[in-house]
Amino acid sequence: MIQRIQSIYLILAAAVSAGLIFLIPVYSTVDGEPVYAVERLEVLALFLASALLSFVTIFLFKNRKLQFVLGRLNIILNFILLGVLVYQSQILSGGAAAPEKGIGMLIPIISIVFIALANKAIKRDEDLVKSVDRLR
Repeated sequence: MIQRIQSIYLILAAAVSAGLIFLIPVYSTVDGEPVYAVERLEVLALFLASALLSFVTIFLFKNRKLQFVLGRLNIILNFILLGVLVYQSQILSGGAAAPEKGIGMLIPIISIVFIALANKAIKRDEDLVKSVDRLR
């Protein structure tokens, strides 16, 4: 069921989590060198876990309740990832005074938005199915 809107949102969330980490730096060092998420193993693992969870959720279209729960779990995972990124950017030499925070810190937020939109569409589908079952 790739044609459903929640599948599109989940594909976009997976693409953001798995694709943009190679293109957009998370932060820059004091020397001005960009640091990508790929260079940090724990951050890379969290990004890829989020992308994999989004991708797996697409194919659970017959079990909408599990799809909804996995979406919430993915949102929590992205909040953890956001916390790890903020923590790592704060322990840089220069800490909060370093102005070289990258736009890559927004990748988990973008992913959270797409997953929340997918969960909203999944909930709408579940409500529609329940209303049809009541009419029978």
